Amino acid sequence: MSTAEPLTLYVVIAAGGYGSRMNSSVPKQFLPLNGKPLMVHTLQRIHACWPDALFFVALAEEHFSQWKKLRKKYLSQLNITEVKGGATRFHSVKNCLRHLRKPGIVVIHDACRPLVSKELLQRCLNQALRTGCAVPVVDVQDSLRELLTSGSRHRSRSRFRLVQTPQCFDVQLIKDAYQQTFQKEFTDDASVLEAAGGIIHLIDGEPSNMKITTPLDLMVAEKLIAAFPGPE
Repeated sequence: MSTAEPLTLYVVIAAGGYGSRMNSSVPKQFLPLNGKPLMVHTLQRIHACWPDALFFVALAEEHFSQWKKLRKKYLSQLNITEVKGGATRFHSVKNCLRHLRKPGIVVIHDACRPLVSKELLQRCLNQALRTGCAVPVVDVQDSLRELLTSGSRHRSRSRFRLVQTPQCFDVQLIKDAYQQTFQKEFTDDASVLEAAGGIIHLIDGEPSNMKITTPLDLMVAEKLIAAFPGPE
């Protein structure tokens, strides 16, 4: 990407899930977290870091009316385009990428990671500007065992990392990668780029940058949000 071109910063938020592990009739991205829907915290934290970014939010079509109400109440200052989500996260992100017209960097983040810090966001962006890709990871703290056809065996945790978002990419690089046919192994954007032959550049993530998946996660996030409140 030429340094003479102005940088366009895009933010893609994957918010099309239903959160079956949350055991709630309300999709987890809309669940209340310290008085605001969970995904509002996520969007406000990113906007506080990058107020000029262009946001694209992928949602299931049946959630559009609910989304528009919370957008009007909490997020009217953000430049957001709603995009219809697809059958999987892969398809939802791909639908958003189609809207990115100019060169730049795209930050792809899970709606249900509301504790992302400004420091992590900026480190991801800086790495992507240098190398075209940035993927945050954290160490595995527990012991690992691999399941075999018969029994299991120990695996060294020092050889593995847990992957987080935001994952940041040169726009054209990740758009090209998403031209592939979907595979079930595509659980994040790094796996898509890697399958297309791209090199994945890891950076240090943050243990507090947790993904809210279960009721216990939500309880922990309540405590962390109260201790480290984000922007209003």
